[in-house]
Amino acid sequence: KNSTEAASNGAKKKKKKKKKKKTPNSGVSETPEQGQSNNQKASTKSNTETANTGSRVSTENGQPTTPESEFIFEQTIRKLSNWKNDHKTKQTWPPSIPVPQLFTNGLYPEGEKQFYTNENSFRTTSEEKRELERIHADLYNNVRLAAECHRQVRKWAQSVLKPGILIIDFCEQLEDLNRKLVIENGLQAGIAFPTGVSLNHVAAHWTPNGGDKTVLEYDDVMKVDFGTQVGGRIIDCAFTVAFNPRYDPLLEAVKNATNTGIKTAGIDVRLCDVGEAIQEVMESYELDLAGTTFPVKCVRNLNGHSIAPYRIHAGKSVPIVKGGEQTKMEEGEFYAIETFGTTGKGVVREDLECSHYMKNFDAGHIPLRLPRAKQLLAHINKHFDTLAFCRRWLDRTGQTKYLMALKNLCETGVVSPYPPLCDVKGSYVAQYEHTILLRPTCKEVLSRGDDY
Repeated sequence: KNSTEAASNGAKKKKKKKKKKKTPNSGVSETPEQGQSNNQKASTKSNTETANTGSRVSTENGQPTTPESEFIFEQTIRKLSNWKNDHKTKQTWPPSIPVPQLFTNGLYPEGEKQFYTNENSFRTTSEEKRELERIHADLYNNVRLAAECHRQVRKWAQSVLKPGILIIDFCEQLEDLNRKLVIENGLQAGIAFPTGVSLNHVAAHWTPNGGDKTVLEYDDVMKVDFGTQVGGRIIDCAFTVAFNPRYDPLLEAVKNATNTGIKTAGIDVRLCDVGEAIQEVMESYELDLAGTTFPVKCVRNLNGHSIAPYRIHAGKSVPIVKGGEQTKMEEGEFYAIETFGTTGKGVVREDLECSHYMKNFDAGHIPLRLPRAKQLLAHINKHFDTLAFCRRWLDRTGQTKYLMALKNLCETGVVSPYPPLCDVKGSYVAQYEHTILLRPTCKEVLSRGDDY
């Protein structure tokens, strides 16, 4: 059910200010050079830091001042690689030009191609399979547009993520940029699901509700999971944010496990074989925290999943442990290959206040007695249909006093709530995810970028 550095060319004129040394959090031994702030400082500095984040996405007189090709990117998030300068497009920094306007020929970049092997190796040169791909060229192009938007948005996101930012501000700015770059157009193009920013032991399905004041801390492990859709074709992609190097083994384990799952996946591959390969890699790692060694475990009740138009979970689950279904992957299918590694028990349960909701894809006509519930359902059908949404988005689209009506929709089965999924408190969960397409001639990792 699962469904995230900015220096301009003017760096030659201005030197970066050195960060002040901060007092480490209690109970954690870190050097001052690591720039860790304690909870109190992070909280009191949240407004200042958020303002700094805002300044990074602001423009002068409404116009960006720096071409992206001249932007110097310095990755500060652990286990993510630097982005390369793109001299082919005329994107600005911060990104402000919608992606369709950057590719005037209407053709968007392919993802990473991985060729089939063994009994499927014939597909690479098969003229029949190539003709099938030509027939679906428009479909592929739509999802590549969504993938390119996702890459540009997450590049920006990685440049502004730092300890001290107010998480709700980050989410709203990311979502606004996502809408702008994809040219939001009702259900035809826009955001695929709410921005997940689950912290530490929370594995998935947490985004701040309105008024939330949670601040990102130096010692946090945050999963940034957001999506973009064009014509209902969804890119579901996630990365983990960590600043403290002590989490490196956890992040490396999960990233390598995800890449192993991608490598193993393919036409006619059994889902259980993908899960077994993922688990073997994931559980070969361990993490040392304050002198205690924790084995990295797969979160065994979280899975990857197939994706269909306007349906984020389309029926097939990709396990991340051995012993799953014998069902095979098929030609033409889209999959979100995602893995979760934890220092906890390896099982998540629903907890905390719910923020994610989604209309049931197979829900037929269900009579509703409450007029307010009928009104809210009409609003959901218009703005989200079967795509996931959150309470912040209801607020944004003008809904007020809707909680009773939303509860009624959930009780009648029209809408399903998706509360946060949590391991035990005190544990840390990491996540990496990519969307892949099993093309007739090759496997395409649609959301692959320079970062991961």
